[in-house]
Amino acid sequence: MRYRVRIEVSLKPGHSDPEGETTAKSLKDLRYPVENVNVSKVYEVYLKASSLKEAEKYADEMCRKLLANPTKDNYHFDIEESK
Repeated sequence: MRYRVRIEVSLKPGHSDPEGETTAKSLKDLRYPVENVNVSKVYEVYLKASSLKEAEKYADEMCRKLLANPTKDNYHFDIEESK
């Protein structure tokens, strides 16, 4: 079966987010009532797996081995069957 995996990687609380801070400042300079901006990365991965459980296993492994740094990042993913 083919699955679409949407993975979001974001900074853990307490870690500096310079891109988010710069974006917030720029939006405030444009007079938007922004309090805070947090930047995340989103990956859309299509993969083949024999079951949803196997797709979840692959997604978790991809995050732990490459896409997220466990020291500073949180991640979560959603999986759906794809055509």
